Amino acid sequence: MNQEDLDFFKKLLLERREQAAGDLQEFERVSRSADAQESAEDRSAYSLHMADRGTDAMEREKNLLFAQREGSYIDYLDEALQRVEDGRFGTCRTCGGEIGRARLEAVPTAPQCIECKSKDDKAKD
Repeated sequence: MNQEDLDFFKKLLLERREQAAGDLQEFERVSRSADAQESAEDRSAYSLHMADRGTDAMEREKNLLFAQREGSYIDYLDEALQRVEDGRFGTCRTCGGEIGRARLEAVPTAPQCIECKSKDDKAKD
């Protein structure tokens, strides 16, 4: 992979990392505001219906799941950025062949070529 391609993918990875970090902050903000709202409701003279509490708990869990998923995605982006720095970006970690540009544009964190990834997925099934 030439330097122009590496620069392109580094920029793409940094943009996606910035977006993911913003999303993660938003999930954390929503989670904190939901916790603060629940504390205020606990002190309220009115009780909430059980179904409302269940819905709130489900929403908190969903936000935590999204935050965890976004954090994992940021880790994948960081690993891909490290491969760019090391000069290993675009090389399949399994067979050592080149990962196609179309695959990298679609999934810039991909550490494997499509053939090796397909083989791994079939082996898992």
